[in-house]
Amino acid sequence: MKSQTLEPSIDLATADGATELEMYIQCRLGGQIRDFQLVVLNKGLVLRGHVQTYYAKQLAQHAVMEATRLPILANEIEVS
Repeated sequence: MKSQTLEPSIDLATADGATELEMYIQCRLGGQIRDFQLVVLNKGLVLRGHVQTYYAKQLAQHAVMEATRLPILANEIEVS
């Protein structure tokens, strides 16, 4: 897999990079998302977690889009 970077210090090709991005998204959303998980695949990203509103789901997706150039293959964040 080709190495994809968010910033010079975040490499999404590593588990630590994905974890760091997950923490960034959680901080950016101010606790609106629970159990957030970012799955890094060869062709893009899959978002998973739980939120209370569709707006929070959209915010999470846009935060990931701003933070990385990888395409989002699926937004599986559940609204409950």
